[in-house]
Amino acid sequence: MESKGFSISVLYGLIAIFLIAIISSLLFSLILTFTSVQETSLRLIITIISFLSLFIGGFISGGKGKRKGWLLGGLTGIIYTFIVFLFIFLGHDSLFTMNQLIYQISYIIVAMIGGILGVNMTKSRAA
Repeated sequence: MESKGFSISVLYGLIAIFLIAIISSLLFSLILTFTSVQETSLRLIITIISFLSLFIGGFISGGKGKRKGWLLGGLTGIIYTFIVFLFIFLGHDSLFTMNQLIYQISYIIVAMIGGILGVNMTKSRAA
């Protein structure tokens, strides 16, 4: 039963991450298409939104699971990283560069922090 609850929690977190990614990608592609803004000027904002989406995904995972937030957030980050790895490996026939690897490890850590805070926020409201 516990693994089913963990799976559902991680799934909710992953859905949140990918929904944020889809919405922000659509928004940025519209901005890049219809304005004179260059992609290099949006790089910092895109990075911030990426970290924020992983944090929110971890937060949702931890909130749904209500315990072991570090594990739920970590699993959410690891599965996200694995999906991104599959896209890069299968789509571009390459592996992570060192820069991408640092980002992916940071994403996992941020998702873990989100999971920890998600568990603690839901416990404080329930009490």
